[in-house]
Amino acid sequence: MEKNNFKADKDLVLACIDGNKQAITALVKKWHVPFCRLAFYYVKDKEVAKDIAQESWKVILDKLASLQEPEKFKSWSTSLVKRKAIDYLRSDQRRVLKLQKLYAENRGETEVEENREEAILNYKVILSRELKKLPENQKVVVNLFYVQEYTLKEISDLLHISVGTAKSRLFHARERLKKIIKTYIV
Repeated sequence: MEKNNFKADKDLVLACIDGNKQAITALVKKWHVPFCRLAFYYVKDKEVAKDIAQESWKVILDKLASLQEPEKFKSWSTSLVKRKAIDYLRSDQRRVLKLQKLYAENRGETEVEENREEAILNYKVILSRELKKLPENQKVVVNLFYVQEYTLKEISDLLHISVGTAKSRLFHARERLKKIIKTYIV
């Protein structure tokens, strides 16, 4: 097998265009590490820089035949690598922005949920405090009706009052609590 000693990029590029596999290997050996370094300069990640260099090689080798001035291979190929690195940064930045937006939305939902839970807790505290302020006869009826789930008939039998009186006490307790709740809601 004949060994070719290519001195300039122009000679390597022309040989690559002609299909010389050794020239392709020599071109890659000569420029792969500088491409990785260039990509690393932009992305600051060794593995990503290697991927960018690899992707750049695919494009370079596909478009090499369209390079009209083979002596300008260095500037042409390095600008291609640079563009790939910048494209990566842009897409990475978009990905980061999407993640930040998603996080903010989720955080917002969490804050809304936390605020809702806090409001419910405050509401329960207020309601409990206001229930204690009710007159004893209303407090007993509310407790029997809502907490222990007695019917109005059972409450009237238990307290030895009429069903109408049980209804009346429950009604007045609810009205008083409604007024109090409205002041806290508005």
